[in-house]
Amino acid sequence: MTTTPPRRATMKDVAALAGVSPKTVSNVVTGTVPVNDDTRSKVEAAMAQLDFVPNLSARGLRKGHSGIIAVALPDLATAFSAELVHRIVEAAHERGLAVQIEETASEPEREKELVSRARAHLVDGLILNPIRLEDSVLKYADRLPPLVVIGEVEQNRADHVRIDSRLAAADATRHVLARGARRIAVVGADDDPSVATATSRLRLEGVHDALREAGIPRDPALEVNRLPWEMAGGADAVRTLFERGVAFDAIVAFTDSLALGALHALHDRGVRVPEDVIVTGFDDVEFSKYTSPSLTTIAFDRRAFAVAALGLLETRMDDRAAPPRALTLSHHLLERDSTKAAPLGYRP
Repeated sequence: MTTTPPRRATMKDVAALAGVSPKTVSNVVTGTVPVNDDTRSKVEAAMAQLDFVPNLSARGLRKGHSGIIAVALPDLATAFSAELVHRIVEAAHERGLAVQIEETASEPEREKELVSRARAHLVDGLILNPIRLEDSVLKYADRLPPLVVIGEVEQNRADHVRIDSRLAAADATRHVLARGARRIAVVGADDDPSVATATSRLRLEGVHDALREAGIPRDPALEVNRLPWEMAGGADAVRTLFERGVAFDAIVAFTDSLALGALHALHDRGVRVPEDVIVTGFDDVEFSKYTSPSLTTIAFDRRAFAVAALGLLETRMDDRAAPPRALTLSHHLLERDSTKAAPLGYRP
């Protein structure tokens, strides 16, 4: 006598027993959307009663997707990276996607490893933040899995989400010029092709744009880049300006972390901000409003940035043949106390 094996319980069975929708059961199983404790307890009790075991890997294979994407940023230690990753993960979970995070540390080989994972169907798509086109896998974009580029690398080979860094840096420079600054130091500036990143190139071009408009010649002695772009680098850059013996009345820093390091070095030297020197940052990370003085910075909506990147990636995963699209999000200068004065200037 042949015995028919019992039918395995489904999400619909669990939903019916728990008195919730199948979607709620899915949210409990995947953890992609928050579920209140009472509802979660009901669903988990129903799953236990029905001996329900979800097979997420098999479901992903049937759909041809793993449900996982990868995000690669150059330096996860920075405040900007932490806030951006938070927004990407938050928006991905709302779409039922899990996220693998990778730090490329400016090493192209790590980008290649991610591409290999995607080709092996371990991830469905990639969000990459390369620092230079010359070193990136983007050179082979026509042979790559679905991907979206974020950041300043200028290219037309893949979908791209960015802000206009050149214009934003020009806006910051115009702001300090409007305050009366004329000797503007630039922290993060580098046009040496062997060292400069896409970000440093574009933002330096923006500073130069604003200086030309004002009829002020570029002074390379006021441009300094100390890596990495962290607080220590910003402090070291300002100490280099002191060592060069140059006068300056403003600092345009290419990240908020660099600006915070600059504020520290100025304070150690007894240089007042904003009375002697005014300072701007870039990115509006959380600590920028809690510095002393609070930091004037370039701000943009990181939530909108993350949503735009994920939207492009989902579209690309569905249609590999569509032409690449580029989205440029708006930015604005957020004025705080670090530029609320007409600076007297630092003189060595």
